[in-house]
Amino acid sequence: MARKGPETAASSQLLAWYDANARVLPWRVRPGEAADPYRVWLSEIMLQQTTVQAVKAYFEKFTGLWPTVEALAAASLDDVLKAWAGLGYYARARNLHACAKAVVQRFGGRFPQTEAELRSLPGIGPYTAGAIAAIAFGGRHAAVDGNVERVISRIYAIETPLPESKPEIRDRAQALVPERRAGDFAQAMMDLGATICTPRQPNCLICPWTEHCRGRITGLAPALPRKAPKKQVPTRRGVAFWIEREDGAVLLRRRPEKGLLGGMMEVPSTEWSERVNDAEAQAPLAARWRKLPGLVEHTFTHFHLELAVWVAETLHDGVLRDDGNYRWTARQDLDGEALPTVMRKIIAHVLPNSPG
Repeated sequence: MARKGPETAASSQLLAWYDANARVLPWRVRPGEAADPYRVWLSEIMLQQTTVQAVKAYFEKFTGLWPTVEALAAASLDDVLKAWAGLGYYARARNLHACAKAVVQRFGGRFPQTEAELRSLPGIGPYTAGAIAAIAFGGRHAAVDGNVERVISRIYAIETPLPESKPEIRDRAQALVPERRAGDFAQAMMDLGATICTPRQPNCLICPWTEHCRGRITGLAPALPRKAPKKQVPTRRGVAFWIEREDGAVLLRRRPEKGLLGGMMEVPSTEWSERVNDAEAQAPLAARWRKLPGLVEHTFTHFHLELAVWVAETLHDGVLRDDGNYRWTARQDLDGEALPTVMRKIIAHVLPNSPG
C-alpha cells in the first residue's frame, strides 16, 4: 500500500476536522452530499467582497423569489436590481442576471461542469469557476479566496507580499486538493480561514494543521499574508439634487447600464470629480435651491465620495433639461426602488429636514 505524502495526510486531517465542524449555511449541504449548482453559484457571486452574515438574508430572498436559474433568467433586470439593493458592487447583480440567461440559452438551464466553460459565463472569474467546479461537481480545483490566501501563506510561511504571491499560493493550494471530496475540501479551507486562521489572533491551538504550519513554527503566522502598501484613495465630490413635486413625488434617474452602479436608480447629481464646477447648470431642472447642512459620504473601492445635497425650494417651470432616464416616485415607494446604499444615505440625509 502506497504511503500517504504530506499533502494527502494534511488534506485528510482537514476533511476530518470539517466533518465535525462545518459551518451551517443556507446554501450548503451536509459534508459528503451533492450540492445544487444554482445555489452554489448564487452564493459565490453574492459572497464576492461581502461577508457571510450580510449575504444570508439576500440569499434567502433570492431563492424565495427565484428558486431556479430558469426563474432568475425570466425575471426583469429591474426586479433583480431591486432585490440586490444594499448588497453593493452592483455589477455583480447585472452579471448574475446575464449569467442566468446564458446558462438557460447556451446550456439548457444546466450549469457547465468544467472550469473553462464556467469562466465563459458573465461574472465568473477564476476563483468562482474553481469554487463551483469543486463544490457543485467535485472537480479537483482549488478555490482561492482571501481566507484561503491567508491559510496557505501561513502554512507555507510565504513572505512574498500579495498580490505578487498569488501564483505561488494558488499552486500550493492546488497541490493540497484531494482526488475525492474536492468540494468539501474547498469549503473546509474557507471555514478554516473564517473561524480559526483568522486575520488577527489565529487560534493555532485548535487548528487541525498546527503541526504542518510553518508560519506557526517560525512565529510569523499573525503577520501573514504580507501585503503591498495600499495606494491612497482619492476623494471625489458632487452635488445631489433633491426635487419633490407638490404631490410629494421625488425625482429619480436611472444610471447608464455600464459603469459604476450601472442600471441602478439614483438621486440626480452632478458629475463626481475632484472639484464641482457650475453645479446649478448640471441640475435636472431650473429651481431655487437650498443647500442642506453637512455632507453625504460614501467610500467605493477606488475612491471616497462627498456629496452636498441641494433641495429645490421652488421649481421655476418643472421642465427637465435633458432626456435622461428620469422617473417620479412617490416618497412612500422609495424603499421599493433599486437604490444603492449611497443613494439611501442621501434620502436619510434629506427626509429629516423635509416637511412631512
